[in-house]
Formats: sequence, structure tokens, C-alpha cells
Amino acid sequence: MNINKNKNKKKPIWLKVRLPIGGKYDNINNLLLKEKLNTICKSSDCPNLGTCWKNGVLSFLLLGNICTRSCKFCAIKTGNPKKINVLEPYQIAKTVKKMEIKHVVLTSVNRDDLKDMGIKIWIKTIREIKKISNSTIEALIPDFKGHKNKIALIIKEHPEIISHNLETVPRLTKKVRHRAKYERSLSILKYIKTKSDIRTKTGIMLGLGETELEVINTFKDIRKANIDILTIGQYLAPTLKHYPVKSYITPQKFKYYKNLALDMGFLYVESNPLVRSSYNAYQHIY
Repeated sequence: MNINKNKNKKKPIWLKVRLPIGGKYDNINNLLLKEKLNTICKSSDCPNLGTCWKNGVLSFLLLGNICTRSCKFCAIKTGNPKKINVLEPYQIAKTVKKMEIKHVVLTSVNRDDLKDMGIKIWIKTIREIKKISNSTIEALIPDFKGHKNKIALIIKEHPEIISHNLETVPRLTKKVRHRAKYERSLSILKYIKTKSDIRTKTGIMLGLGETELEVINTFKDIRKANIDILTIGQYLAPTLKHYPVKSYITPQKFKYYKNLALDMGFLYVESNPLVRSSYNAYQHIY
């Protein structure tokens, strides 16, 4: 694995994507601005934004766009979040119906400042979408500090998929995930699977300085938790202030990891440099 010691080095050709333009992108963007809704697509500078929106898949960001945690890999702003918008669940549901979105991913910033950590908004949003739309739902949840009673409430609403990202290997978790714990995240995934028949999913980034053995052992940990879907993508530093890219992993290496993971028994594996949590998300329910 080649290590890129110069974090200003140009990205390899396989990481270059076209900026989204055109009628459908503009229509969606204008509607989101009008409703004052946030998406992880834009807040995290996702390279697949244009592709997902074209395919009728959106990833809404609940509870504002300011996070109480300061993870070193994440593009979302950190600070003191604003007061929650109690109308957000209705606005999201209305937007999903109006746009005839076939599959919606719900995620959120961490709201450690709130007593309920935002679970009421989570539950209300899922319910409102189901009430007025036929859209399938993936709930990409934060760790809720490991409180199983809150995760149980998500399970009760029975979205088609519940996902929670490990993000990286155990050794690097403390360096890049503020206040998060590898074992806690793993226990959340195990809990979801043992308490329900809901399809489960997690994702990791490569290029943070992990070794191949660490990646393989992380795959094994995830399979022991009986997780169905795994996403693997290239880490890209949002700014020079974030954790630096240690290496650019080739498409061939991503293919190697995909085949390895499939051999371990995962039902579905997305693995290429541009993969993010919601990449091809609508295919993961089948």
C-alpha cells in the first residue's frame, strides 16, 4: 500500500467526478432550500450527489447541520447546534412525497446536547414518511452514546434498513472519531441484529493509515455481528485542518476487498473509491 505523505498531492484520476448540474439537480436543490432542509449529500460534500439525486435517492440530515462532536474525518460543522425544528419531520415527509422519492436515507448530526439526543425527531420523521409516502427507508443512526433503549425505538419503527458506521479500524477510531468507541458501535450493530429481522449495514473508510490485516480483522468483527451489508470507500480529507489522507487505495485493491468480504458471507458489498454510506442505497433493500 503506497503511503501519500504529501496531503496536498493531487487526487488520482479515479477520484475525479463531475459537478452536478442540470434540471433535476436544480429542482431538488431549490426545493430543499425552500423547505430549509439539510442533506448529508451536501453537508458532507459527497462525490455521488449528482448520481444519487438523479436516481431519486436522498439522504436527509436531521436535527440541523451543526454537530456536537468534532470527528477528524467529517465535513459537517462542529459547534453549538441551534434549537431543533419540530416541524422537520413533516417537512421531510412532504418533500419525500412531492418528489416521489423511492428510497430515503435518514441520518443526523450527533446531538449530545439534548436530553433525548434527538430520538423524538427520528421517530416522528420515520412515522410521517410512512404515513404519506411509499418510500422505503434506511435509518443511518448515530451511536446515541450506546443507549439501547433509544435504538430499540428505531427498531420498533421497522425501517427497511438500519445502519451505523464503524468508519475505521479499532486502532484509528480514537484518532478520527470524537467521543465514539469502536466496541460501542459494534455492540449497537449486534443489538439491532439480535433484536430484529431488519437488514443491517455498516461502512468503513480506507486511506487513514490502516493496514490490510487491520481491514480484514475489522471485516471479521462485522461478520461476527451478523451484519448484512458493508460499504467500503476512500477517505478524502474535507480540508487541510482535518485528518490527512495517508494513502490513496487503487480500484483494484477495492475490488480485492469486495471479493474478500463477499467470501466472508456479506449479502451485499459496495467497494470502490467513491463509495459512501448511501451509495446505491436503494439496491440494498433487495
